Amino acid sequence: MNRFDGKSVIVTGAASGFGTAIAEKFAAEGAHVVVADIDAKGAAAVAERLPSAMPFTIDVADEEQNLAMAAAAVAAYGKIDVMCANAGVPHRGSYMLKMKVADFDRMFAINVRSIFLAAQACVPHMPEGTSSLISTASIGGKRPRPGLTPYNASKAAAINLTRGFAAEMAPRIRVNCVCPVSAATNFDFQTMGKQALSPELEQKVLDSIPMGRRATPQDVANAYAYLASDEASFLTGVCLDVDGGRSIQ
Repeated sequence: MNRFDGKSVIVTGAASGFGTAIAEKFAAEGAHVVVADIDAKGAAAVAERLPSAMPFTIDVADEEQNLAMAAAAVAAYGKIDVMCANAGVPHRGSYMLKMKVADFDRMFAINVRSIFLAAQACVPHMPEGTSSLISTASIGGKRPRPGLTPYNASKAAAINLTRGFAAEMAPRIRVNCVCPVSAATNFDFQTMGKQALSPELEQKVLDSIPMGRRATPQDVANAYAYLASDEASFLTGVCLDVDGGRSIQ
């Protein structure tokens, strides 16, 4: 399919994990992609293998850098059709009272403030009636568990930000988010300090997901592409659970 032929798409956090899969999905369906990430080398490597893409180095919590990212996209491709505010960060798994204030503030800056800044920077360059802004929240924002409370709170804020902004922008711009369940990405390393869960913890996670597996980056990329497509033209304010049924357990 070429659902996004000629469309201009920005993906933040695109150097790894969900972001790379999202960038690849849009590129495979004909889009020009801005591969944005704080990891300049990683962003360049992803952009280099896509048919029409450019890397952009950004701290998504910085206002001026968001404005510069939007300007770069418009200079290269003339407009912004889809803004994928995917960048996010967890914290090391721990009870909330043990968390440092600086770590709490940094996580909200990256997980919530970044969506606000991306919207302010990009919406003025997005064609009305056909464009959409999509972000990555988490099923933890709806069904929190102990040990990641501040992270889950930040994702709950992303969900509410999505719904409120969708109400403000309709019918000009559609605003949605995806809520993935746990995935075997760099998330594990950042929360636990190791690349993979122990067999016991892995099984515990799987037991809580009716579909019997964790999410993959491709699952999330497929959800992004659907929400941005014409097939979803009547959807706004949707927080799509990509969770294998975890939310119904």
